[in-house]
Amino acid sequence: MSTATKLQRSAPASVVPPHADIVVIGAGFGGMYAHHRFRQLGLSVFGFEQGTDVGGTWYWNRYPGARCDVESVDYTYTFSNELLEEWTWSERFSTQPEILEYAEFVADRFDLRRDIKFETKIVSAIYDEAANLWNVRTDQGDAITCHYVVTTVGCLSVPKDPEFEGLENFKGEWVQTGAWPKEGVDWAGKNVLVVGTGSSAIQTIPEVAKTAGHLTVFQRTANYSVPAYNGPLPEHRQKEVFADYPGYLQMLKKSRGGQVFELQTDSMAAEFTPEQQQERLQQAWELGRWNIQGCFRDITLNEDANKLAADFVHAKIRETVKDPATAEKLIPRGYPLGTKRLCLDSDYYATFNRENVDLVDINEEPIVRITEGGLQTSKQEYPADLIIFAIGFDAMTGPLVNLGIEGRGGQSLKSAWHDGPECYLGIAAPGFPNLFMVNGPSSVSVLSNMILTLEHHVDWIADCISYMRDNGYDRLEAREDATHEWAAHTEMVANRTLFPKANSWYMGANVTGKPRMFMAYIGGFDNYVARFDAVAAKGFEGFDLSTSKVEENA
Repeated sequence: MSTATKLQRSAPASVVPPHADIVVIGAGFGGMYAHHRFRQLGLSVFGFEQGTDVGGTWYWNRYPGARCDVESVDYTYTFSNELLEEWTWSERFSTQPEILEYAEFVADRFDLRRDIKFETKIVSAIYDEAANLWNVRTDQGDAITCHYVVTTVGCLSVPKDPEFEGLENFKGEWVQTGAWPKEGVDWAGKNVLVVGTGSSAIQTIPEVAKTAGHLTVFQRTANYSVPAYNGPLPEHRQKEVFADYPGYLQMLKKSRGGQVFELQTDSMAAEFTPEQQQERLQQAWELGRWNIQGCFRDITLNEDANKLAADFVHAKIRETVKDPATAEKLIPRGYPLGTKRLCLDSDYYATFNRENVDLVDINEEPIVRITEGGLQTSKQEYPADLIIFAIGFDAMTGPLVNLGIEGRGGQSLKSAWHDGPECYLGIAAPGFPNLFMVNGPSSVSVLSNMILTLEHHVDWIADCISYMRDNGYDRLEAREDATHEWAAHTEMVANRTLFPKANSWYMGANVTGKPRMFMAYIGGFDNYVARFDAVAAKGFEGFDLSTSKVEENA
């Protein structure tokens, strides 16, 4: 764990005020920073969080093996030099418990809980156009009005429900990776089934396999995964990061993904000889993390370049997994490498060499139902004491449309996005004045270092509200023309890449009935920030700023 000094726990709010300048929904890293930053403006802030404490993603995702896939030195707040000095990470890729401890430390350090009510769900946020106020209500009967609503609900915070026939009759225990029980789960010596092979499952499976009596993994789509090589920060990275840490942080903020990789290059694959291509791929594999995506500038743009990397990973899987039939099942096919989020693992492929682990391809052997004693496929029944569902999330839009948001004219956000989300800069939507969505659809969010994107959005919102106050405005709304333009630009940039070729959660393809569109901005964190800067420099271009009738008649 960290070397930081343990602080006295700050107390949460006990009373909800009738009004606040800003209501913040969510108390993950975005919500926590929002409280700190908006307080600096002298604004009254109040927040709500479903969990019992801060942490967001790292509060809910307590599954075995859960750890960040961004290096700890990059996945950290940058707003406070003192905080950077007070906290030291213990591993290259931090575990969920350590990241949650960090969140709690920050909450204590800046007394963030005092204006947050926990164990509380938002059931509606309705805009009153005449009063230019939002009316926010909770499942606890709370009611509060505010000038601004800021959502910091995360992009991956609504787990997909397991919709399997017969689940209600299962006599054993079942859990979801995205809503792991706080009290923990015991799988030692038991028959365990894991349904899914996405990022959460790839982290869970090696840990469960160590002590489970028998583990059976049910896979629909094989995913690309590369070794994390977790442990202490390597010496070459230590020198790179800490020789000039302030300069390093600035370099992160000017990078395409909020991270800097050793093998990043502006050279295309074809500019290297075949021997050099293989050397770079091997070097990337040995360095770990997402270096393999930086081997060639066109790895997510050009099918030939992508195939080089994909074939290399295929060979590594065959080399690692001893049973040829199992190896072939684990080889990703039908989509380019990196167009589903590339996973980082610790001994994932090697786990399938264990005698107590089996793999079932549900394309060949579909799941029929859950039985009282396990899981029935088209071929046989698999007995289970515990079923772990790692089947993903209703990404990007799910956390927002479930808040009961209604804007001008009583239009709900859910209906406004019925044909797909259009969100100006990924932060605001037409028809919803004074509503800011941190890391909303069409933001760079999930394609970048989330901590940096959260800080950037919150800082920009704070600057926007300051500008409005200084210039006598109290209402801001994204314009439809600007929003359509941003949506078209986001789609155009995505279509230049190979990403739309995959049926991924980026495209909404994992949720039945969800419109198919690429929901993130893939143009790079550096270009994204530049666009925000340009918008602000032009008096918040693309937004209508006005003074409400209430103020005019005051």
